Amino acid sequence: MQDLSGYFEGFIKKNSIFVNKKVLLPSYCPEKILHREKQIEDIAKILAPSLKLEKPSNLFIYGKTGTGKTVTVRHVLSNLMSVSKKNNIPLKLVYVNCKLKKIADTEYRVVAQLAREFGKEIPTTGLPTDEVYNVLFNAIEKERGVIIIVLDEIDQLIKKTGDEILYNFTRIDSELKNTLLSIVGISNDLFFLNNLDPRVKSSLSEEEIVFEPYNAIQIQDILRTRVSEVFEEGVLAEGVIEKCAAYAARDHGDARRAIELLRVAAEIADRTNQKNIRIEHVDEAEEKIERDTVFYVIDNQPKQYQLTLFALFSLNNQSTVYTGDIYSYYKKLCVKAGLRPLTQRRISDILAEFDMLGLITAKVVSKGRYGRTREINLSIPNTIKQTIFASLKNNLGL
Repeated sequence: MQDLSGYFEGFIKKNSIFVNKKVLLPSYCPEKILHREKQIEDIAKILAPSLKLEKPSNLFIYGKTGTGKTVTVRHVLSNLMSVSKKNNIPLKLVYVNCKLKKIADTEYRVVAQLAREFGKEIPTTGLPTDEVYNVLFNAIEKERGVIIIVLDEIDQLIKKTGDEILYNFTRIDSELKNTLLSIVGISNDLFFLNNLDPRVKSSLSEEEIVFEPYNAIQIQDILRTRVSEVFEEGVLAEGVIEKCAAYAARDHGDARRAIELLRVAAEIADRTNQKNIRIEHVDEAEEKIERDTVFYVIDNQPKQYQLTLFALFSLNNQSTVYTGDIYSYYKKLCVKAGLRPLTQRRISDILAEFDMLGLITAKVVSKGRYGRTREINLSIPNTIKQTIFASLKNNLGL
């Protein structure tokens, strides 16, 4: 085995380009949230009644990825909790990220995770879902105060499990005698509520706040406040912040993307013992992040999704590929992979999700009296197509 102790010893002694790297990590919550003053004020006004032991309205927050939704909600709730503790007000906050696998990717797991937040031991599987709801209900009722449950990326949960969970929460709320319960949902899907069952939507009686994308100037402001804590003066070359902001503004005003770009660019410079972060480091970081993101998204898809994508990859050498072509080939692949074929309508839904993720482009075309179909093309960079195809083939055992 090769001895790496010399490398690691040298790494300890090496001067890093970073002064405080954690400021660029996704988990970091800044003390001041820039360009979200109106949203902070609105959220505070909606949740403030909890401090008088009154039930706040259910609140749904919408916006694209990286528009500051989660960090703003956490900021307001942190201040809310500080005041409640100072004044001995019985207020409890519970936060669940609905995108986390094995924690919040099914209705059972979400309810079980919430029950655990109230000190109840629930197995990961095995109990009837109704029984877990009863455990959660009894635990909430014993709190005697106000409870605010935050469901981050709630659109991902509803997409996987349906909207029954929201209906059950409103039913629990109506039956509580000693506790007041409010839901705060955070969604990347601006039209999330439109797809809910009307009875669920009406029972929520929610308020809504929309987070608009940041523009390039606003993203530059956000980066500059972080940079002053992360690097010594003079480390950033001219134009680096502007380039990061321009890339992120192109991606729907995603400030998180800009911060990640800056961090990865700095890591690239740091690993090669360079003392300055230059524009070429940002370009290299952009290419690396895009590649890693595509691999992560595809690798974490269910088998049926991967098989659908593999069918498209296999047909991609054709000049034009339609939904029907993909479905026909997908059914043949199901036999080889030992999977039960889904319906063509379900495969169409999967392709629509891939389109939303940016992995494909789907254009609706008319075929005259034969109706309409979608023309499908891959949007994955050519430089990584072969690697992804090989990875899919290996994952599916084809």
